Amino acid sequence: MSEIPAIAALVIFIGTLFLVIRQPGGLGIGWSALGGATICLALGLIHGSDIAEIWRIVWNATATLIAIIVTNSILDEAGFFKWFALHVARWARGSGIALLMLVTLFGAGISGLLTNDGAALILTPIVIEILLALGFSGASLFAFVMSAGFIADAASLPLSISNLVNILSADYFGIGFRRYAAVMMPVNAIAIITSLIVLWLYFKKDIPSRYPVNDLPYPATGIRDRLTFHTGWVVLLLTLAGFFTLGRYAIPTSVIAGTGAVVLLVVAGRNHIVGTRQLLRRAPWNVVFFSMGMYLIVLALRNAGLTLWLSNLFQLFADSGLWIATLGTGITAAFLSSVTNNLPGVLLGMLSIQDSHAPDLVHQAMIYANIIGSDLGPKITPIGSLATLLWLHVLARRGIKIGWGAYFRTGIAITLPVLLATLVALSLRLQFIS
Repeated sequence: MSEIPAIAALVIFIGTLFLVIRQPGGLGIGWSALGGATICLALGLIHGSDIAEIWRIVWNATATLIAIIVTNSILDEAGFFKWFALHVARWARGSGIALLMLVTLFGAGISGLLTNDGAALILTPIVIEILLALGFSGASLFAFVMSAGFIADAASLPLSISNLVNILSADYFGIGFRRYAAVMMPVNAIAIITSLIVLWLYFKKDIPSRYPVNDLPYPATGIRDRLTFHTGWVVLLLTLAGFFTLGRYAIPTSVIAGTGAVVLLVVAGRNHIVGTRQLLRRAPWNVVFFSMGMYLIVLALRNAGLTLWLSNLFQLFADSGLWIATLGTGITAAFLSSVTNNLPGVLLGMLSIQDSHAPDLVHQAMIYANIIGSDLGPKITPIGSLATLLWLHVLARRGIKIGWGAYFRTGIAITLPVLLATLVALSLRLQFIS
């Protein structure tokens, strides 16, 4: 390993992460990552042939994510999520603990079907509105918003489309939609159950025992566009069915998700209630540049020899059997994601797994454990994922500020037990179906 390329790659990586996290002067995450990748190309740390290969890996994942977020935004503007959240608040029948559990399950459902970003960024403002209407504040408000933010990532395991991390990993290792779901849906159920228990134990003292149900608006008042609202149910069901059935014909998930998004855009555009043009302008197009740029920078790290230690560590896990491989890979991925952000974290893990040699069952365990660690690990620190950074920004705009110290104390306490339980569930699941 030459020292100069290694130092240059490391400086570019750290500098890009700094710009992505801080976004000085409103610099977007996409331009930050693309700028870092451009410098790597100019210095010869990556080559032109790498760009085409990386684009082949990331295009479907990023296009799928954008399509699902556009779908989320249309449904949100139509009142879909507010209608559902108001029903959830009434189903709890005035019990504070029941409300926490139901809100958490509601977030888990959105995260599993409509991505963790949708759960964190769409559910959180709605939950805050409901809680403020009920008079919740202080510790009780903190408990609910932390639970909503946590479950967005903790429950984003079940489908390959539930998280950008999942999509990238499934595409990279050629895991079909049905195979992925067969492995991870039961594992995700354990993650949700463990999350409910941990959140209840951690926050039970901060949750009011009762709240006035009559202070809540009627759910129907949340609907702004009834045609889009009703069409949304059909589109969601058909899109989910398409993921399960059309994958066998090698139809990309982005085509299926994109078709659903286009249908909703056409329906919403006819009534002119939902601002479809604004929604398209607000779509996270910079995720395309961010995904590709970060992947190229991580590739520069590997080309410079800086990931050799990680590959050696993963090979040690691979040589140690199923349980060590699963726990070691998952915990390492969680640590990487919590300190470097989960996208470069999962990419580093993917490349290291690809470089390692292991029996098929152990290799599968490492792939899925890397996903679990990269989905859950970001909840330990505020910089762990873009969804968390955006979630904190949403809270700050509404006057709710969570310090990094308070976040870390809460994040590590509720993440570690859920992470360990989920990794154990993965090992048992793979043994059962092997």
